[in-house]
This record gives sequence, structure tokens and C-alpha cells, in this order.
Amino acid sequence: MSEERLVTLAEVKELMQEEAKERAELTNEQKVTLDHASKFSKLSTGEAKALLEDLKQLEFISETVAYRIVDICPVYPEDVRALFAKERLILEKKQIDQVIAAVKKHV
Repeated sequence: MSEERLVTLAEVKELMQEEAKERAELTNEQKVTLDHASKFSKLSTGEAKALLEDLKQLEFISETVAYRIVDICPVYPEDVRALFAKERLILEKKQIDQVIAAVKKHV
């Protein structure tokens, strides 16, 4: 069985580009995935991993939310709040500022 793990859009883009090199042609789903990852990935794989590590240092951020933050790179407080909307956590201004500072450091 294949291993399941969370990945960032930057990693998806890199994986799909490697797959495109190995195959003669990608399937339609793979082409759509590569196109989406290319359009919406704001960071390189290295930058995404560095941001993810910075976010993991913030104790109030779950792993799932950290990956969403890396993919979206929010720079406005409203965007950060939206990412935490399903969490059972009400963010303080200081926490929002920490997330935005981490994102700005890597964007």
C-alpha cells in the first residue's frame, strides 16, 4: 500500500514535474493537478519546507493547518482567521501576527 502523508502544493508541483519527465504523457488528472499546483504554488519546495518548520514552532498550529498556511500564504489577518475557522481555537492578535510574520519571512 502507498504511504499517506500531507504535502504542500510546492511538493505536488515538484512530484508532478518529475512524473512528467518519466512518462511519455500524463493522464488528464495529472495534467490538471500539475496545472493547478503550478498556478497556485507561491513558494519553492525548499521555502515551503522552511515555512512549515517555522509554523511547527508555533504550538497553537496543528499540522493540517500548517500545511494550509503554507499553501495559501496568508498576509492579512482575515485570511489567517479563515484558515482557523474550523479549529476550536480563537486566535489572539499576537498569534495572528506570528503567522503573518512567518509567512512574510518566506514569501
